[in-house]
Amino acid sequence: MRINRYLTHAVMLLVATVLSSYSISFGWNLVRGPINAEAVNAGGTVGDVSLGRAVTIIQPVSIPISAPPPRPTPTLYTVKPGDTLDSVASALGIPLRHITGSNPGLRLPLKPGLVLRVPPVPGLVVVVRAGDSPASLASAYGVDPTSIVDLNRVRGQLVPGSMLVIPINSLRDSDLSADLLVDPIAPGQLMCPIRGAKIIQKFGPTAFALEPPYDGYLHFHTGVDVLADYDTPILAAAGGTVTGAGPAGDFGIRVEITDIYGLVEIYAHMSQVSGVAVGQRVRQGQKIGLVGSTGFSIGSHLHLQLEVGGRPADPLPLVGC
Repeated sequence: MRINRYLTHAVMLLVATVLSSYSISFGWNLVRGPINAEAVNAGGTVGDVSLGRAVTIIQPVSIPISAPPPRPTPTLYTVKPGDTLDSVASALGIPLRHITGSNPGLRLPLKPGLVLRVPPVPGLVVVVRAGDSPASLASAYGVDPTSIVDLNRVRGQLVPGSMLVIPINSLRDSDLSADLLVDPIAPGQLMCPIRGAKIIQKFGPTAFALEPPYDGYLHFHTGVDVLADYDTPILAAAGGTVTGAGPAGDFGIRVEITDIYGLVEIYAHMSQVSGVAVGQRVRQGQKIGLVGSTGFSIGSHLHLQLEVGGRPADPLPLVGC
């Protein structure tokens, strides 16, 4: 028994000696000595790529981070001799109504030296008043509060006296159910309230003795007269809110519409108001009344008057007259 045990130990020692001297493959490698982990067929580097026998490692790439675009800030335009709202809007390449809406209380004609606030993107410039917030301004102008915050990079409370840009698309479609107002069919243009009708008297000084004095002139016509028969339908030249309806002195029966940019259209000498009332929102092209000759009028016609900042301005051209 003891001899067999010694013999077994001797055999085990012999096997261990053999295994320590050779690499024997049984589906895996038994390697004598230290293991070198370097890839056998390492290929070095090619450009920004490190190559190995069984792996590809993409080296980090530096990506430049550009600064955010500057906040669009309103610009200021100083009126020059001979400037009109139309010429300024044309020179700046923006809708006329974006100028009038950005400068409430504007008086015509423009006086040289007057500084106008001009929006840098389609929209309006507003001066922040005490108590204003993005939510209150958004509600007042019918836009999303986030559009005001994002465009102006608002951080914290608004500062009274500072200027903000209210982004507005002047060519957007009307959606009265969403409490939005429409702008004209094209920037700065009004639709003819009586399609195909003839304009018989234009805006401005006149020799017609029955016209009242205005702005230093002995006789001045404060609107345009459109010829039409009694009870011809009158359409809204631009969408907005009805701010007046019914008798009004020399205007006779009239409808007054104020749009989102603060421009006021007055339709005078009607025979009757049709289907609209004060506070109601109307679409451009919607029927608002019938042609008549009420008030200070000689014969049936429509007197269309455009007011900017409380003073009459020339509504021409009227698209479709």
